[in-house]
Amino acid sequence: MYQYDEYDQRIVDERVAQFRDQTRRYLAGELSEDEFRPLRLQNGLYIQRHAPMLRIAVPYGNLRAKQVRMLAHIARTYDRGYGHFTTRQNLQFNWPKLEDVPEILAQLATVQMHAIQTSGNCIRNVTSDPFAGVAGDEQIDPRPWCEIVRQWSTFHPEFAYLPRKFKIAVNGATDDRAVIQVHDIGLDLKRDASGNIGFRVLVGGGLGRTPILGEEIAAFVPWQDILSYCEAVLRVYNLHGRRDNAYKARIKILVKALGIDAFRAQVEAEFAHLKGGPATLTEAEVARVARHFVDPVRETLPAENAAYAAQLAGNKAFAAWARRNVRAHKFAGYASVVLSLKQTGIAPGDITADQLDHVADLAERYSFGEVRVTHEQNLVLADVRQSELFAVWESARDAGLATPNIGLLTDIIACPGGDFCALANAKSIPIANAIQARFDDLDYLHDIGEIEINISGCMNACGHHHVGHIGVLGVDKNGEEWYQVTVGGDQGNDTALGKVIGPSFAAAEMPDVVSSLIRTYTEHRHPDERFIDTVRRVGVEPFKTRVYAEREQRKQAHV
Repeated sequence: MYQYDEYDQRIVDERVAQFRDQTRRYLAGELSEDEFRPLRLQNGLYIQRHAPMLRIAVPYGNLRAKQVRMLAHIARTYDRGYGHFTTRQNLQFNWPKLEDVPEILAQLATVQMHAIQTSGNCIRNVTSDPFAGVAGDEQIDPRPWCEIVRQWSTFHPEFAYLPRKFKIAVNGATDDRAVIQVHDIGLDLKRDASGNIGFRVLVGGGLGRTPILGEEIAAFVPWQDILSYCEAVLRVYNLHGRRDNAYKARIKILVKALGIDAFRAQVEAEFAHLKGGPATLTEAEVARVARHFVDPVRETLPAENAAYAAQLAGNKAFAAWARRNVRAHKFAGYASVVLSLKQTGIAPGDITADQLDHVADLAERYSFGEVRVTHEQNLVLADVRQSELFAVWESARDAGLATPNIGLLTDIIACPGGDFCALANAKSIPIANAIQARFDDLDYLHDIGEIEINISGCMNACGHHHVGHIGVLGVDKNGEEWYQVTVGGDQGNDTALGKVIGPSFAAAEMPDVVSSLIRTYTEHRHPDERFIDTVRRVGVEPFKTRVYAEREQRKQAHV
């Protein structure tokens, strides 16, 4: 992982001191609410429904065990004993006291962490593949490039006050696990016919109130020019993006209004001025960053471990966990483990201080001291010997981190919703918990197979409901909480936006709605066909018809 040099550390330390004084002045009445608001947002501090919320940056989802322990300490000391991992691979604390935030940031700085640019109209946390460096389908490791983009974008003076927030994702594998099509800029690492590294660039993706998939603006930008090209995109956006209407300020609206060809022409004109300029990357600079992402010293191991094979054969519970939570590794004898943060009855993505300490222990003992965060709100131990998987399972199970449901219906993605967020129209967590409780039978979950449910409490779509196989959106209906349902969304190489099936539902109806959707799927599916594949084959109409017919039957039964 990237290690701060003296300049990085000094910048973060100075920002902490600056914000400590700004907070002191605000609490003393020397700064007004309007004056303090942009200052706190620059440091990841929101004012939520009940308390401040502090969002901690986790660049491209990578954490060291020491950093995880610091997050545990902060959760235990300054919050209510837990934190929440988000779909942006960051961590949020929902209950810090305002006067404690400068000290929290100071303690984060001691382990090379911060909250800079986790909010506000700037370039946010760069996201990527949580299996970077170990995935079998990886073509180019995206982590050094993520770090290069992060360093370029942090404190960039031109992009501190964009028309709206801006998100960049980088993918380096055959399978897109970074969902680059729903980002303002999506970067897809490629090699040309001569083996040279470059980027396919997508622009104008995003979810929220107006969901749009990004379009290709450049098929191949050489690596030397990628920062200059991104800068050209951002300059065009900064110049022409709307500032009079926050709902129409994202780059996706500008790209849609101009059309991709006209937008590309403006970017190319700007790029002509920037190409070969100060942002041009050199081999020395890329090598400097890449040195922080060298492979750990792995043992030479056989492809299959005999003890592991015997444990799979002799323990059904372990085998069920391995089937869902263990991923193949590019190096023989190793595997990657997904630690589930989707235990029934717990808010998706929530993790206690004790669990954070436990994760740090697991990382240090079994995975070279490193932890990854997924945008599905789970954690990853990227480098585990096959021979140690059983011990990892036993330890994770004892800590409530081994629910064998990765990719299954109860592996729900959900934002904090109306329980915390001041922007939310409706609660997300109770809906997720109710659906999990309805489908808590693991045998039935395995029979259903892979299915993704995403829940957002408002149109900002922090739960990415548009790209869920089943998407749930909280809406306000005459002051009451209701839920709109979409079907057919997907992420990855076949990213698609779900279609609304009809009028919204009351909260109490949601488990029945999901049950109706699942029954429709099981009646129409072909052998070994996933839910999303069935939807694509038969269309949304059978699902819609079944849901509303069964809804009417329930109403009649209560008359």
